[in-house]
Amino acid sequence: MDTMRDRFISTTTRLLDEDPGLALVLAEISRDGFDQAARRHPDRVINVGIREQLLVGVGGGLALTGMRPLMHTFASFLVERPFEQVKLDLGHQGVGGVLVSAGGSYDWPAGGFTHMAPGDVALLDTLDGWTVHVPGHPDEAEALLRAAAAGEDRVYVRLSLQSNAAAMEVGGGFTTVRAGRGPVVVAVGPMLDGVLAATEGTDAAVLYAATVRPFDGAALRAATAGRRTADVVLVEPYLEGTSTAAANDALADVPHRVLGLGVPRRELRRYGTMAEHLAAHGLDPRGLRRRIEAFAGR
Repeated sequence: MDTMRDRFISTTTRLLDEDPGLALVLAEISRDGFDQAARRHPDRVINVGIREQLLVGVGGGLALTGMRPLMHTFASFLVERPFEQVKLDLGHQGVGGVLVSAGGSYDWPAGGFTHMAPGDVALLDTLDGWTVHVPGHPDEAEALLRAAAAGEDRVYVRLSLQSNAAAMEVGGGFTTVRAGRGPVVVAVGPMLDGVLAATEGTDAAVLYAATVRPFDGAALRAATAGRRTADVVLVEPYLEGTSTAAANDALADVPHRVLGLGVPRRELRRYGTMAEHLAAHGLDPRGLRRRIEAFAGR
């Protein structure tokens, strides 16, 4: 199976052929994958070099001319380093664009903390008007990318090497994957397979979210309806607690408890592997089961 990043390259290459209003801005990362597209569309595939602030600034300028820019690099260099440009050149100017990241929270542990961005979604939460997609499979990534490229709003598509075995239908709100009368577990993007394994044989309900902003409070309310106390567990592949406030707001008028699971603020200073990072953060099936059952009082 190809990766989400592979699918981003092949999908965007086709979209550039189909839509003359689309432009791609790179900062060296994935440059080789777009060689063919750059030869066919040299005026619409722009590599600014290792200048991430310029990456977003050029995207904002293209948007002001009426183009639809896709801006791409590692998440730490796309959201964190040029955050001022994201805030001003896109948001303050009132223009749209699509940020497409790679690297996730710890896809490349050997790259060290400079190449990790567990706080990217939380950082974008400080800004208004962003749609945030966190696909869990390359097929989902393609569908969400196509929808984002065809729109006019500000969209962040967070790609990762982590992937579920099968794709889900995406494009709407949260999807009910497993019904149950126990805690409602919201699995975000590539965390779904681990959550399903962790809750196997329990009475937990499982919702799937490939789009986390806007937060689907209506689906969460529906899933928790009829319970004396709504117990919700959010399992996110980035900073723990990122969506806790959104869940609390959705359930503000009913008794509830929310547990936010994700990447803790404590930095792991050993490279290791992605699987070892998942286990160290308690995000593997064993760790998730232990923490969900402790929360549910079992």
